[in-house]
Amino acid sequence: MTKESAPLMSKSLIDLLSILDLEQLEVNLFRGNSPKTSWQRVFGGQVIGQAMVAACRTVEGRLPHSIHCYFILPGDPQIPIIYQVERLRDGKSYTTRRVTAIQHGNAIFSIMVSFHAEEESNFNHQEKMPDVPPPEKLTAEEVSKQPMFKEMPEFIRRYYESDRPIELRPVELGRYFGQQIEDGRIHVWIRTAAKLPDDPALHLCALAYASDFSLLDAVMARYGRTLFDRRMMPASLDHAMWFHRPFRADEWLLYAQDSPSAQSGRGLTRGQIFKPDGTLVASVAQEGSVRERKA
Repeated sequence: MTKESAPLMSKSLIDLLSILDLEQLEVNLFRGNSPKTSWQRVFGGQVIGQAMVAACRTVEGRLPHSIHCYFILPGDPQIPIIYQVERLRDGKSYTTRRVTAIQHGNAIFSIMVSFHAEEESNFNHQEKMPDVPPPEKLTAEEVSKQPMFKEMPEFIRRYYESDRPIELRPVELGRYFGQQIEDGRIHVWIRTAAKLPDDPALHLCALAYASDFSLLDAVMARYGRTLFDRRMMPASLDHAMWFHRPFRADEWLLYAQDSPSAQSGRGLTRGQIFKPDGTLVASVAQEGSVRERKA
């Protein structure tokens, strides 16, 4: 993936591309910057996406099929992040890279990225896509027709009004009003805010960026609470993702999430990402810290 694959487009797209476009400092060494936001720490999806870009810049002819990563320290959005790539393997079928994100001389994040040469197989199956309303039924105009919209908290209204790199259209709006989802199964339609270039690696990195949105919500949904609750101190601890089939990150994808377990201040969440036609394109797993602030 090269800089030439990123033409200028809309403001939202420029923002996303500038986040994912790294400066090469030396062989295996890259620098990424954070967008100007009010966030006190770097968004986890940003370091996942940027680290994937760094890994992709050192591999030719193959795309990532899986990532496994740990969030070690909170990132400082005020200074650049250095990404150091280690070339662990260049095999006939698989290529492996380890990337460490560094700030203030310390590792803040580590990721293993595995690349696979495309091959034919007799084994091909997948989970069935959940039956949920399409994104066209969840626009701001459609949602505003519902009686609950008048009472919708301001942070939810911003889902539909803010200029962000990723568009989000939650399906189960009732959970923002205290509705408990007993099995923790929630669904969000996602896509990049504007068109992306025809670069498969860029679409993988963009989806990895988006995959950190809302995952821990599946834990909170079981209790009728949200991550916007100021009593909560949520944080991603680790993140794994597997890419199954081709997709475009700038077209609607259904992010189906659930939480099979929570204990000891940690919650486990899982996600499956589908194209509207039912094709399963990626799977995700994440464990996060779900602590309440001490009074």
